[in-house]
Amino acid sequence: MTQPRLVLDTNVLLSALLFHAGTLPWLRAAWQSEVIRPLASRDTTAELIRVLSYPKFHLTNDEREDLLADYLPWCETVTISNPPVIPDCRDPFDKPFLEPALTAKADALVTGDKDLLELANSSTVPILTPAAFKKSTSANTENIKSNGD
Repeated sequence: MTQPRLVLDTNVLLSALLFHAGTLPWLRAAWQSEVIRPLASRDTTAELIRVLSYPKFHLTNDEREDLLADYLPWCETVTISNPPVIPDCRDPFDKPFLEPALTAKADALVTGDKDLLELANSSTVPILTPAAFKKSTSANTENIKSNGD
């Protein structure tokens, strides 16, 4: 079975990268075990870099670099040369996640964002919560070791 290709929104990524006692460490283990293949665009990567710099996370430059090194090498790069038609969304900050998902014909966009989840019925790419994605692929993710899940 081929690994699912996923766009992960920034909040999902932060939870997987920063909060080892949370509910998403399994996701980090999944991309590092090549059970899933994250998709990243210039805009989604720039957003992740920007958010990792928030003072509330108290991360040094080296810590930010380490976190990016724990994610970016496993990503498939999506170039948005011809932006796809995306469903109408209330939050313009959701567009950078919809574009690579639709351009690359991702297997899913994984998010906890309510505005994105409301688009699930109008999107050609499944939009799932992390829990729904994990449940849908439990056969592939059940052997991944993680803390807090």
